[in-house]
Amino acid sequence: MKNIVLIGASGFVGSALLKEALDRGYAVKAIVRHPEKVKVENKYLQLIKADVTDAKKLAEVVKGADAVISAYNPGWSNPNIYDDTLKGYRSIIDAVKNAGVSRLQIVGGAGSLLFAPGKTVLQSGVIPDAIKPGVESLAKVLTDYLLPEKQLDWVFFSPAGTIEPGERTAKYRLGKNDLIVDEKGNSKISVEDYAKAMLDELEAPKHHRERFTIGY
Repeated sequence: MKNIVLIGASGFVGSALLKEALDRGYAVKAIVRHPEKVKVENKYLQLIKADVTDAKKLAEVVKGADAVISAYNPGWSNPNIYDDTLKGYRSIIDAVKNAGVSRLQIVGGAGSLLFAPGKTVLQSGVIPDAIKPGVESLAKVLTDYLLPEKQLDWVFFSPAGTIEPGERTAKYRLGKNDLIVDEKGNSKISVEDYAKAMLDELEAPKHHRERFTIGY
């Protein structure tokens, strides 16, 4: 059995990752801001209320885990989402390294994916202003924090342009840095399929110190 730490387990993507991990028999330490939001009961689940910006305490929680999956998001309605995302991920990366855990898998964003040669989704103008700071900060986590990182065996898993509740079809495509679109030009993935692919990557890693993506 693998022992993993899941950061942000009460969120939209985090809760899907939690279900997928528990369904596979993983022992999960779930780090959340609001434990009361997690309605799952499982003998292999340990809920931990913690502040991810406290790298020292976070390292203590993470120590001994086989891997860390982070779905950290300070909240799309948070007016300080840009700075808080960067602060949180700086702390998470430092804590995982200090805990001696080598594998870190991060729920990335689609904003930094390429939709045309040399042009990112962020540069396309389709990102609503209301969420742009959060999208920009996740892109910066990839470029400024992860790409220079040589100690951790990290991956940054970008979803399709739209990730929403749906079915666990197991019928999707994976890629690297290009936005995956269907024959109609739509970029979509269900959160259930995203969670499956994230746990598949954990069980049989195919990506190391790079970003990859998913879509139908």
